[in-house]
Amino acid sequence: MIPEQPDLFADLQPLVEQEKEVDSKQAIINYGTENHEEQGTGTYMSFLPGLKTEQAWLDIKDFDQLKSTAGNCTLCRLRSTCNGVVFGEGPVNSRMMLIGEGPGHDEDLSGRPFVGKAGQLLDKILLAAEIKREDIYIANVVKCRPPQNRLPDAEEVKICKGYLEAQIRLIKPKLIICLGALASQVVIDPQARISKIRGKWFHRGGIKIMAVFHPAALLRNSDYKRPTWEDFKLIRDEYYSSVK
Repeated sequence: MIPEQPDLFADLQPLVEQEKEVDSKQAIINYGTENHEEQGTGTYMSFLPGLKTEQAWLDIKDFDQLKSTAGNCTLCRLRSTCNGVVFGEGPVNSRMMLIGEGPGHDEDLSGRPFVGKAGQLLDKILLAAEIKREDIYIANVVKCRPPQNRLPDAEEVKICKGYLEAQIRLIKPKLIICLGALASQVVIDPQARISKIRGKWFHRGGIKIMAVFHPAALLRNSDYKRPTWEDFKLIRDEYYSSVK
């Protein structure tokens, strides 16, 4: 087992018990569950809050077909300004999905999610948590790079999140980790505040969801390193318990 205080977080002092905000055995919180799939009714309701059923690409049953459809998408203006579609990466039977906000410059050039500085930091965090990147599926809310790496706007998110809905439906992960505020608002609740909800497990449609700070935020603010490591210890424990 990798030490509880890996090199990535070596400048942090170990937390004493009374300082821990989140316990690894905390209760699962139901949050924004009104849109999950109705069990036993044969009626599909979207997993993502606010998504209309007709936007969920329910006619697509094959992951390669979904990827091809997204690759040819011109429904929003982002496709006209980016190099290409960054659909996602990882096994389609992954137990865990990591979801960011959108591709950046390096991702747009490579066609792969999280390969820039933030992605390299994410790799180190996953390594510290003993989670293999190649075993999880990594995607973004929007599949095309917004100009100047800005955040996707509301209309772009609205148009593109149907692809994310379909990815979740076809992959059927046990865990979803939202990287940053935008992903948390799209997946958990539009009013969610990352500083308030990070490190807590939420539950919808048989999937456990947690929000964490985006790796890019750690590059800007080292104060986020401690809570991020605490969160990823919880994620690590839940990830390996899902194997059993």
